[in-house]
Amino acid sequence: MRIGTLLIALALIALAPAAAIAGSVALKSSVFVERVATLPDGTAKIELRAADTVVPGDRLVFILTYRNETSRPVPDVVITNPVPAPVAFEAAAASVAEVSVDGGRNWGSIGTLRVQGDNGQSRPATTSDVTHVRWAIGRPVPPGATGRLSFRGTVK
Repeated sequence: MRIGTLLIALALIALAPAAAIAGSVALKSSVFVERVATLPDGTAKIELRAADTVVPGDRLVFILTYRNETSRPVPDVVITNPVPAPVAFEAAAASVAEVSVDGGRNWGSIGTLRVQGDNGQSRPATTSDVTHVRWAIGRPVPPGATGRLSFRGTVK
């Protein structure tokens, strides 16, 4: 896959969650790549850098920041983010996240979902089958309040 195509796909995905709750809660999505930096003492440190250029095998971090832009609490906030096709989902940072392996039709924890295997038989879903991640904020979001959600993936 060409890197330019992947970056365009990642940029489009970064905009996708905004439609979920437009008008009440603003969303900003960013994509970072993990890079290993060697410190002067020789130890390695993982840094997050802008995902300007990525290659297969790079680990990505998707960060979604939300903010209630109204003057009243917003109840029942649910934020859904598709996982870009060239990315294999790894994990969400919050235990309240659910995933889908069928384009958002069914939701649950990865251990409860099934997919059709290459042989036509049903098999347990794996993280590489994940197509979407969803978070339900379990309480009303107060006026002006912000929050941050994230998930990780690897470029295929």
